[in-house]
Amino acid sequence: MGLSISVGLLHDQARNDPEGLDYHRRAFARLGRALAAQGVDWHEPPIAGPPHSPTFSGGFPYGYLTQLRRIVVLVGRGEPVTPAASIGEQEWDRDCEKIRDETSMFSSHLLCHADNAGYYVPVDFADPLFLPPEAEVAGAGMVGSAQRLLAELSAVAPALGIGVDAGGLALGPQETGPAGRDAADEPFESERFAWHQLHRACLASVTGGYAVVFH
Repeated sequence: MGLSISVGLLHDQARNDPEGLDYHRRAFARLGRALAAQGVDWHEPPIAGPPHSPTFSGGFPYGYLTQLRRIVVLVGRGEPVTPAASIGEQEWDRDCEKIRDETSMFSSHLLCHADNAGYYVPVDFADPLFLPPEAEVAGAGMVGSAQRLLAELSAVAPALGIGVDAGGLALGPQETGPAGRDAADEPFESERFAWHQLHRACLASVTGGYAVVFH
């Protein structure tokens, strides 16, 4: 099992899952109301014919997300950046402790988010939002900004050997997947794959006004 990521989810549900469509409409309505209570004005665009901009559907194993979070923490701390595939168990455990420490600062939009559920919305706000339990928003109420996540991804791109232009667009071909290759054979393969998936999702979100949905 792994993390699924969607942008423009209602369009996909309308085509493939009418029952899911009703569920996610209600979920987006709850999210919109909870955000409004925090002073954030955003609502998922309604379905009115074909999508007005590109949507996105992708995902990756849950472990890839932790590996990418590790890169964000190492870069932020100014420490040497190495592929997760190249380190031992003790170093991995130490780095995971660093992730927990940085997450407790409540400032990173990549770190302060549930692994398997929740939203990034295309509104630029400084810190991740923590909505109250009564709002019943997926992902324990943690909501991030797609713009801020995009900025965090751009900041760590050089450490992964990924070029980005001044507007945050990735330069060169996009990663499409391991294609049967061993991650140890290509440094940062899993981290790069997660980076590209999230980067594409954020661009689709900011362009179209749709939420990035973890599910």
